[in-house]
Amino acid sequence: MEDHRIVDLYFARSEQAIAETQRKYGRYCRAVAYNILLSREDAEECENDTYLRAWNAIPPHRPSRLATFLGKITRNLALDRYDRMHTQKRAHTAAVFEEMEECLPSGDASPADEIALKEAINGFLSTLTKRDRVIFMRRYWYMLPLRDIAQGMAVTESGVKAILSRTRLKLKHYLEEEGITI
Repeated sequence: MEDHRIVDLYFARSEQAIAETQRKYGRYCRAVAYNILLSREDAEECENDTYLRAWNAIPPHRPSRLATFLGKITRNLALDRYDRMHTQKRAHTAAVFEEMEECLPSGDASPADEIALKEAINGFLSTLTKRDRVIFMRRYWYMLPLRDIAQGMAVTESGVKAILSRTRLKLKHYLEEEGITI
């Protein structure tokens, strides 16, 4: 079923919306959650919680890209669950956030600043080669370990580290050129 029809089912408050969402995006949501939580059971719970959040958010929100909307919900749920489960053990997720600290603005941002940052990052991603963009997204959106990225991209782990380091530096310069203070 096409995404706009699924969203229409949410607006009609039809329970079929959940079934269609699960049929089309269940595997995707589980994968997003699993990559953060490394637990099939926890990933399935996040997937189910995603459907509830989507049900509560649609309407009034009408997502233009349902996959992105669901992925963001799932990712946030998984990160929240991860934080609850690992209050003392945040090595993997903390490492990913620490890597990005050097090239992103810190502190509180207004909604307008967040939108500008999002647009700038999307613009930056469009300047990257497909390989570098995929590696960047696998690390900083899906939070995959370097080892998994290297295996999936047929690159050495040190090669992935080097690509990510260069890409973060490029991002920092790009954001500065866009007038975003780091």
